[in-house]
Amino acid sequence: MNNGNRDKVIVRTSIIGICANVVLALFKALAGAAVHSIAMVLDAVNNLSDALSSVITIIGTKLAGRLPDKKHPLGYGRVEYLSGMIVAAIVLYAGITSAVESVKKIIHPEKADYTVVSLVIIAVAVVVKLVLGRYVKKKGEEVNSSALEASGADAAFDAILSASVLASAVIYLITGLSLEAFVGLIISFFIIKAGLEMIRETYDAILGERADAEVTQKIRRLIIEEPDVRGAYDLILYNYGPDRNYGTVHVELPDTMTVDKVDKLTRKIQSRVFTETGVIMTGVGLYSYNTGNDEAAKIRNRLQKIVLSNEHALQMHGFYLDEETKTIRFDVVLSFDTDPNEGLKTVYEQVCSAFPDYNIVIAPDVDVSD
Repeated sequence: MNNGNRDKVIVRTSIIGICANVVLALFKALAGAAVHSIAMVLDAVNNLSDALSSVITIIGTKLAGRLPDKKHPLGYGRVEYLSGMIVAAIVLYAGITSAVESVKKIIHPEKADYTVVSLVIIAVAVVVKLVLGRYVKKKGEEVNSSALEASGADAAFDAILSASVLASAVIYLITGLSLEAFVGLIISFFIIKAGLEMIRETYDAILGERADAEVTQKIRRLIIEEPDVRGAYDLILYNYGPDRNYGTVHVELPDTMTVDKVDKLTRKIQSRVFTETGVIMTGVGLYSYNTGNDEAAKIRNRLQKIVLSNEHALQMHGFYLDEETKTIRFDVVLSFDTDPNEGLKTVYEQVCSAFPDYNIVIAPDVDVSD
């Protein structure tokens, strides 16, 4: 699905959510005020925050859809993450405000006077929220919109909260026990929890997360399917908004390969990766491996055992033996559990001790993708 159609789906689905939440909020607020139900009023506030969240999602989607320009050559996709942070702040504020009001009602209780109409409104709200939640979440999965998926899950959860309000009303009518303020407080805590989780998820997206293992493994598989490629390493994906991923990688090729063949190969890799994953490979770096040199293969195997004997060394690649200059060069992937400087120093000393007649050049790599 192209970005234009994706944006249309997000906007259309968000508008449906706004309309549904505004109508529910209006009826709940009026009914809650009429029967003096703090739980119903807070449930209405929750619906209003959902509606506002949808409005911001639309604005964020529109801004994120702007074409790249000289100032922002990689586009405006990350605006969606910023809008998500604003939505999270609104939800958190609504939850804190609701909690304060609920505590006030616990200290100064006010009995509710439920009517048949108010109970019907709550029951209808439960059904509407369940249907809305399933619809919005499904659309979010179709267009890979985390905002819509979160809204869908939130709507389904709101149905549970509304059901708890209905249950407290029934309990009051049967037993005379008023749980209004306490139910309102519970609703508040869940709203606060949802807000904090949204902030954490959006924060992670803005800061930069580990790439999806399924995607990185597929890219590597596509690359190493090429006959001349012996390995694909150092794959890094850069995210600039939903479905806007750029990447770089190093491929290991024979040292006899000519530049024109390398050029054709890297262009083929870039085209195939984009076609099958949507990731734009902005850079394909090269490692060369020795051909026609049995001694190099023996040294590589021995060196690899030495390097990987260290727990903090996760992988060794990019090995090349230059007999003319008596130089061994390779990369080592270090674990996040060790200090990179100390880890590299340990490996360097071990390799130098094992191969004193060679110059050792080691490039440290970071464990950024699976």
